[in-house]
Amino acid sequence: MHATLPLLQATNFPSLRRKALEILQVNLGYKCNMSCVHCHVNAGPSRTEMMDRSLIELIPHVLAARNLHTLDLTGGAPELHEDFRWLVRAARAQDCKVIDRCNLTILFELGQEDLAEFLAEQQVEIVASLPCYSLENVDKQRGKGAFDKSVLGLQKLNALGYGQPGSGLTLNLVYNPQGASLPPDQSVLQIDYQRELFAHFGIVFNQLLAIANMPIQRFGSMLISKGEFNEYMCLLHENYAAANLETVMCRNLVSVDWQGFLYDCDFNQQLGLAIPGQGRPHLKDLLQQDMLNQSIRVADHCYGCTAGQGSGCGGALKDERLQRCAA
Repeated sequence: MHATLPLLQATNFPSLRRKALEILQVNLGYKCNMSCVHCHVNAGPSRTEMMDRSLIELIPHVLAARNLHTLDLTGGAPELHEDFRWLVRAARAQDCKVIDRCNLTILFELGQEDLAEFLAEQQVEIVASLPCYSLENVDKQRGKGAFDKSVLGLQKLNALGYGQPGSGLTLNLVYNPQGASLPPDQSVLQIDYQRELFAHFGIVFNQLLAIANMPIQRFGSMLISKGEFNEYMCLLHENYAAANLETVMCRNLVSVDWQGFLYDCDFNQQLGLAIPGQGRPHLKDLLQQDMLNQSIRVADHCYGCTAGQGSGCGGALKDERLQRCAA
């Protein structure tokens, strides 16, 4: 696989500093039941990196120490971690919102037959990857049969109340472009998703999150192989929107890798770009230390979060800015 970090380190991206920490995003490990083309983690069935139990048990203490309101669990497929359910229960017992970044097909893996019911019981917010509403595009990006399993997974979640008005069970979907392009307008695309998924499959959901593909790991390597890397970076630079700097995810989120080391975002984690400062900041450091006003490590891939409508773990930043103005 081609390394993209050497192509990203030189940058003129503006310097950033942290706001108050609100979200702890934890990568429980890189093992996954899928190997998606757009995956910036390079996750797959053969990956063995998984967080150990001592770090898992530390997470609720960090949530309490920093008074954090959201635990965002990712991977790989985070549900494949043997302590996933223990951690969810522990965080929910502290009245912390838990987000599960779910690929939907995991609901049908051996040993996960009751996963959907567990998530509903714990009122876990599901952020589910569905890069398109057509079979051909989804299977091209995620593997043959992925679309049919995803539809069945969404129907199962709907039957439990997910995405249904008044249920309190939030189901958000994630869109990623098929290739070297920026996501279309999130609000317009959401209308298309809602229309097509309901008309053909009776599926409902709360919100669509449009996320740009990052030029790192598997996707970045593919761009280099196709000779499209420089063109994609030019696209990101040309569509830079300074207004998005206010709400980029690294301002109020910290990313934790499977070994407990801290990064400004999941993308920096995959590039090995540690948080600036002495040593390697670790999960245990958050028991005593705040991160307010700390410098954020930037590189050229950061243009992916600020191009056009912007992009982050919560989808388009443009929509988030409008929501804040209306509040």
